[in-house]
Parts: sequence; C-alpha cells; structure tokens
Amino acid sequence: MTFKYSLAAVTLGALTLSACAPGMYGTGDPAYERDKTRNGALAGAVLGAAAGVAVGDDEEERRRGAAIGALVGAGAGAAIGAQLDRQEAELRAQLDANGTQIVNTGDSLVVTMPQNILFATDSYAVRADLQDDLRAVASSLQRYPNSVVDVVGHTDNTGEAAYNQQLSQRRAQAVASVLTRSGVAGSRVRVIGRGEDQPIASNLTPDGRAQNRRVEIIIRPTQ
Repeated sequence: MTFKYSLAAVTLGALTLSACAPGMYGTGDPAYERDKTRNGALAGAVLGAAAGVAVGDDEEERRRGAAIGALVGAGAGAAIGAQLDRQEAELRAQLDANGTQIVNTGDSLVVTMPQNILFATDSYAVRADLQDDLRAVASSLQRYPNSVVDVVGHTDNTGEAAYNQQLSQRRAQAVASVLTRSGVAGSRVRVIGRGEDQPIASNLTPDGRAQNRRVEIIIRPTQ
C-alpha cells in the first residue's frame, strides 16, 4: 500500500512540474529549455515506473521493476526532450514563411502555417513558392526518423460546416502530399481535417478568422 501511494505521489509531482514549467519562463529562456528536457525525463520516469510495476508478481518485485523502469524511462524521456529542442532550433533556422509558428510542448513539435501563406482563397493547392518550406520540414523529418506526424487542417466558421470540413481535409492532404513526395514515408503521416471545430481565436473578427484558417504539422517522437 505504501508503495502504491509513493508511485501516485511521484506521478502527481511530475505532472505538476510539467504543467507549471511553461508558465514560469519565456520560451526563449534557458531555464525553460532545461525544464522541457527535465519534464521529459520526469514523464518518462513515471511511465517507466508504471510499466515496471505491471511486470511484478509481488510487492518486492514491483518495487524493483518500478525503480528500473523509472531509470530507463527517465533516460528515454530526456533524450526525446533533447531531440525536440534540436529539431525545433533547426526548423526555426530553415523556415522562411512569414507567420509560421513553432511550439515545442516538451513531447511534440507543433508547426503552424496560416492558410494565407499556403493557399489561395478557397483553394487547396499549395502555393509553389511555399513548397520549399514544406520540403524543409520534410528534410527535418528524414533527419529525425523516429517520429510520427499528424497534418491537421482547420478553417474559420464562414460558410457551411460540411464544406469547411471537406476543405480542411483537402488542405491537410495537400500539405501531407508535399511531405511524402519529398521523401517522408507515408506510414508516418496521418491526415486530419478539423473544419471549423477547433478555433484558436474569435471568428467574430477578420484577424481571428485568419488565425483559425491554418494547417498544423504535429511531430511526435516515438522513441
């Protein structure tokens, strides 16, 4: 019973630290960058400990399994955090498109490209002059092959919801096609259309609607 409570306390503590770190520092602060790697290690330790518990037949075996799992998981989590930091820095240096945003969550990279820099109005053909940026993303994905990618299309709420859903899916597919034609394995890429369902700004203003029209490339390390 004591061991179960201890594991629960470690889990809660790790989640609390992970949740608090981004708010404590600016994203360019070295302390924030260290926290992302630390939180990756903490999350890995918790998952490793939980896996170690699952393989034990009695409390002593579960205790040993948790300790070993925590060490292995911490190392893996820290490695993922460090990989994301490197990949983020490289992408920031390579992407030229105005308005492109890169957010490192600690366990994934979210590359957000506004619709107006990728597509003409009401179109799902990627602009030729923007394909170089997508090819740069593809090159990054090839340099870091241990990841999967979600390409997610979003629209504002102008027009019919069904049409917006279809348009968001087609735009996500167009971006994914550039990535795969540039050498990224199709098995790593999932295409998702969210339509108008996940706004990040108010649809009541032109600026808000512009922010909502976007494609996100979400990169998640697998090991």
